[in-house]
Amino acid sequence: MKGHLLKKPAGTHGCLQSVSIESAQQDCPNWGYVGFHVHVLKAGESLSQHTGDLEHCIVIITGKMTASVDGAAMGELGDRMDIHARQKAHALYVPNGSGWAITATTDLEIGICTAPGQGGHKARVIKPTPDPMEARGTGANTRYVNAFMMEDSDFADSLLVVEVWTPNGNWSSYPSHKHDTDAFPDETYLEETYYHRINPPTGFGVQRVYNDDRTLDETMTIEDRDLVLVPEGYHPCGALYGHDLYYLNVMAGPKRKWRFRNDPDHDWVFQRDK
Repeated sequence: MKGHLLKKPAGTHGCLQSVSIESAQQDCPNWGYVGFHVHVLKAGESLSQHTGDLEHCIVIITGKMTASVDGAAMGELGDRMDIHARQKAHALYVPNGSGWAITATTDLEIGICTAPGQGGHKARVIKPTPDPMEARGTGANTRYVNAFMMEDSDFADSLLVVEVWTPNGNWSSYPSHKHDTDAFPDETYLEETYYHRINPPTGFGVQRVYNDDRTLDETMTIEDRDLVLVPEGYHPCGALYGHDLYYLNVMAGPKRKWRFRNDPDHDWVFQRDK
């Protein structure tokens, strides 16, 4: 698995990132739940897909689009033109067994989050809530979280989706924590992807993915529009001084609950700051 968790973008237009459950298994044999894709469209360009046996959450990273699901118009969505402005995302949830189509009305970047769907849900627009974003951590561990599709959202089967802004010089997903063991209510098994955007884009950050016995231990330089797979283990990341870090997280597993365990070596930071 060494060196295979970091995915570089394929250009700057069209499909930049594409990880399906099947393709992820080439690098992470036990992978079975999360897919993630990024598309960048110019104004007037369109994209359509059928969800098959997966549910989709289309997150508007930047720009505006019109959308329809199974021929029903969902209106024009999106108002965030700068990902680093710390505005909450608009998104569109589409259940399995459905077809969706979008047309960019401005330059557009979307993340398509996928996971197994069981049916029984309806398509819906997810609009930003008026409450302020959650500030987690203290000092150089401060970051700002928009947890817009977590377990309290009862309209999905598998997907958990979060976006996070980490100010320059700060750490995130820290203290180091993991969610790779099916031991609810103490911990849940959730695969995860990180899609990173960096401001200015010439900068970089770092992300480490490691487990308790270090059979997995990768430290990666993350650049703008990189994608990191987290099949197991702890996964902190840090922003270079002078460069803010945004990331879009997708999680899914056998139970739609987020329960984690801190790295025992770093749990004292959590206990001190909570």
